[in-house]
Amino acid sequence: MIVNFPRCFSWLLAHEGGYIAHPRDPGGRTNLGCTQAVYEDWIGRSVTEDEMKALLPADVEPIYKKRYWDRVHGDVMPSGLDWMLFDWGVNSGPRRASKALQLSVGVRADGVIGPNTMDAVSKADIVTTIESIHKARELFYRRLSTFDTFGRGWIRRNDETLEQSLNLFHR
Repeated sequence: MIVNFPRCFSWLLAHEGGYIAHPRDPGGRTNLGCTQAVYEDWIGRSVTEDEMKALLPADVEPIYKKRYWDRVHGDVMPSGLDWMLFDWGVNSGPRRASKALQLSVGVRADGVIGPNTMDAVSKADIVTTIESIHKARELFYRRLSTFDTFGRGWIRRNDETLEQSLNLFHR
């Protein structure tokens, strides 16, 4: 088994970029893809805008590992599927990514990956599963009220994640 977290984390940072405080973004202040609310919850206190601007990859890496990678079981997912789930989990929540996986492999979609999901993944065609999640992600984005503002970037990101996921699976 290959643990892809370091590689996927670097790709995630490339997708997420730096500090953003876009007025139409429901996530509010964000740096390195980490929202202010998530960071405050992680450290247990309120933070200033300057503190958000000063975040470093080392500050957010443990958040991404515990709250996103581990929740989609990245360390035991097939290579490529781990990245597809992790990137969507960060962008839209690990439960949404997990439900898409469950729908793709034909188990009850409760958003919690357990033994039944992992058994179904072990029997699934991984390329088909990755492609199914890619399609579900695009459909989800297109239904959002902020698609006109952020949609082009989301579609590009989803397409890049698909390509990277397939390359990881096939290496």
